[in-house]
Amino acid sequence: MDKDEIFAAAVKYDEDKDNAPKVVAKGKGEVALKIIKKAKESNVPVVTDSVVAQLLGYVRLGEEIPEELYEAVAKILVFVMQIDSRNKGDVK
Repeated sequence: MDKDEIFAAAVKYDEDKDNAPKVVAKGKGEVALKIIKKAKESNVPVVTDSVVAQLLGYVRLGEEIPEELYEAVAKILVFVMQIDSRNKGDVK
């Protein structure tokens, strides 16, 4: 895949404050690569789903994701939470 075809998006969700996850970073090409690099350097799990990343690219920074993406993003967040739990030794 050409680097110009790479999309990345980062979401943040605080169940105590937010009604839905919010897009906190997004980009294409070089910007996407920088988002991915920063996530890896910060030990933030990176999930590859180009379709969801492209769709999140239409959401403005700081805005909640649309309802149409709830299920897809929820699956990703559950996966990430499972990884975090395993890395902390909470789940076997």
